[in-house]
Amino acid sequence: MSSMPFYVSPEQLMKDRADYARKGIARGRSVVVLGYDKGIAFVAENPSRALHKVSEIYDRIAFAAVGKYNEFENLRVAGVRYADLRGYSYDRTDVTARGLANAYAQTLGTVFTQESKPYEVEIVVAEVGSTADEDQIYRLTYDGSVADERGFVAMGGAAEPIETGLKERWEPGLSLADALRLAVELLAKDPAKDAGKEGAPARTLGAGQLEVAVLDRERPRRTFRRIGGGLLDALLSTEDPTHDAPAEDDRTPGRHDTLTGESPRDESTNPQTQRPTE
Repeated sequence: MSSMPFYVSPEQLMKDRADYARKGIARGRSVVVLGYDKGIAFVAENPSRALHKVSEIYDRIAFAAVGKYNEFENLRVAGVRYADLRGYSYDRTDVTARGLANAYAQTLGTVFTQESKPYEVEIVVAEVGSTADEDQIYRLTYDGSVADERGFVAMGGAAEPIETGLKERWEPGLSLADALRLAVELLAKDPAKDAGKEGAPARTLGAGQLEVAVLDRERPRRTFRRIGGGLLDALLSTEDPTHDAPAEDDRTPGRHDTLTGESPRDESTNPQTQRPTE
C-alpha cells in the first residue's frame, strides 16, 4: 500500500525557513553600528577574545555579524577573498561596500531558497567615506534582503528596543566616547537578559564584555582599528576626558590593528631589545 506524498506549499516552506532563521538570530547577543564625528563605530557584547563579531574586510570596509558563528565566519572569509581579488585585478578603489553587499545578498538568497537550512545570520557591511555623508552602512538579513541604513543600525536579540533608543538619542557629530557610551547603555538594557523587566537591576557592561572597533576616516589607508585595554576604559568612563582614539598606533608589541592607549614599552626592560652600551 503506497502512502500519499507529503506536500508543503512554497509559501509555508519559506515562512518556516524565515521563522527558523529569526529564532536563531534572536538567541545571539546584539551588535550596534553607529556613526560618530570621525567615522563609524562597532560595539558588540562579546566576552570571547577569540571569536570576533566585528572584523576588517578591506582598507575602508568592515564587517559585523550576529547569529551562528561558523556561518558568518564563512561569509567573512568569502568577503575578504572577494575584496582581495577585485582589488588586485582592478584597483583598490574598486572594492566598495555596495559591491560586497550585493555579493553577500546573492549568496544569502541562494542559500535561503535552495538549501535545506537557511543561514542563521544577520550582517552589516560598512564603508567609511571621506565625509560623514559618504559613509555607507548596509544591513543584510538571512534571506538576502539588503537595507541601506543611515547613521546607525542594531542587530541581534534586542535589536528593536536598541534601534528605538538610537532613533531617540543618536545624532550626527557625536564624539567617539559619546557614541560608545550610548551604544553600551542600550546594549545593557537587553531584554533577553531580563534587564528590561520592571524591578530588575540594570546590567553593567565593562570593557571585558565588549568588542569595540572603528573605521577612522582620518587614517590614510587602513582605517580599521580595534579599541581595547585602558583606552576603552577611558572612553567609556564619564570621568575621563578622553573622547577620541589616538591618531597614531600603539608602539607596544601586539596586534597592529588594536589601540589600547598603553605607554610605549621601555626597551631597556625587554631583554630581546637590549643593546650593549658603548
